Amino acid sequence: MVAKVVSVAPVGFDGRIVEVESDATRGLPNFRIVGLANKSIDEARERVRSAISNSLLDFPASHLTINLAPAELPKDGTHFDLPIALAVAVSSGQLRQQEVSGAVFAGELALDGALRPISGAITIAETARSSGFSTVYLPRENVAQALLVTDITIIGIDSLKQLFLHLKKEAAIEPSTTQETSAHQTQQYEGPLLDEIRGQDQAKRALIIAAAGRHNILFSGPPGAGKTMLGRVLASLLPAMSADEKLAVTKIHSLAGELIDGSITARPFRTPHHTASRTALIGGGTHPKPGEVSLAHMGVLFLDEIPEYPRATLESLRQPLEDRTVTVTRAQGRAQYPADFMLVATMNPCPCGHFGDELKQCTCSSSQILSYQQRLSGPFLDRIDMKLPVKRVPHAALMNHDNESKEQHLDAMKQIEVALDAQRNRYGSSSKYNSNLSNRMLQLHAHQTPEAQALLLSAAEKLQLSARSTFKTLKIARTIADLDASDAILPKHVAEALQYR
Repeated sequence: MVAKVVSVAPVGFDGRIVEVESDATRGLPNFRIVGLANKSIDEARERVRSAISNSLLDFPASHLTINLAPAELPKDGTHFDLPIALAVAVSSGQLRQQEVSGAVFAGELALDGALRPISGAITIAETARSSGFSTVYLPRENVAQALLVTDITIIGIDSLKQLFLHLKKEAAIEPSTTQETSAHQTQQYEGPLLDEIRGQDQAKRALIIAAAGRHNILFSGPPGAGKTMLGRVLASLLPAMSADEKLAVTKIHSLAGELIDGSITARPFRTPHHTASRTALIGGGTHPKPGEVSLAHMGVLFLDEIPEYPRATLESLRQPLEDRTVTVTRAQGRAQYPADFMLVATMNPCPCGHFGDELKQCTCSSSQILSYQQRLSGPFLDRIDMKLPVKRVPHAALMNHDNESKEQHLDAMKQIEVALDAQRNRYGSSSKYNSNLSNRMLQLHAHQTPEAQALLLSAAEKLQLSARSTFKTLKIARTIADLDASDAILPKHVAEALQYR
């Protein structure tokens, strides 16, 4: 007889139902897996054979054919071990078809029959729920993640033998609950606070605006001015993630294999090295996986000393910055991942770093300075909302703490929350911010006074701003108005926004 056990194949950010079919026929003993399976699935034959035997079950001495349907879909991952083993047990008569129907199974088998954790547990649970299945069987280590998906029963298992006894109704396994796994969470991001930064009042103000409207920002200045510290502060200014955001972020990190158990509760802060390849940054590979831009989804992508990154790598960021998604196309398939991140970058103004420095003379030639600055193309810079020069802080100001507020960070977070509340009420969504408004929505919600509109048009003509830059200036002005709790965009809001372009 032909047995069928259901599993899921992750395809990009989503998943597809896969039927694992098993047919045992007469002939010389053989074990074949077909259905466009990769090397890890092909090697499942040996794991499944040993796991079945070591679980005190019988491995049939017949001609076994395993088919993963649909056959044209490329399949990857060791999580097909468990459904293959169950399909073999059904086709050999040790289990009945109705005992495995109506549920989704996934898990990697050890040679002794134990279950090992897998990646993509959330994708498996979500796909099962959307396809009408009510129960998912997963390795116990993956239960904490899968329970983030509501309205579906998650059952954690430790071994093939335990699952077999459960399906035969000889030793029931209780469904997992959220209370059992609530402790499995990542630690909060612990970065510097605004209170730790001396001086740099304009840069701090820019950080607050960037966090309030989710605007990309670039700091430029001499070495030691505090650019890196300013960039790291931003992650701690952002508000806590919503339940949907936690689910999406945890799902991406699980698909990438970076997170097996638990969930991510802090906003991601990714800092790829400047030697990172385009594939590492954008995503891809023979079997596409999320890159740094997707792993920074709902968080911050921090590129320190951005001119040191290869120009081709930076140019590949232009599409994610615009569309907030990444589509990776390969010969074996196409995968799409979300990439709604904030870009925070720093750079020196020249190779020596002292061009424009009031205290130290620059030693670079004009051609060296021009060549260094041209590492960032115009179209790429046009996609960065805010650009701010950062000057060196005098040593006296660094040592004088008397005039510094002790609650700058707390006050800034309160301001940011006011601006975010205004955006939620205006757009009716917790995922819409001023920075990701379409031009049509911007025209509807950017209520400018006639004086503010005249100032923006005059500045756009004199500064020869592109259409994109003009709209980005308007978005920044909208955020500044929200920080001031103003429904209308006033000339002072436009004037401040123009300082950052």
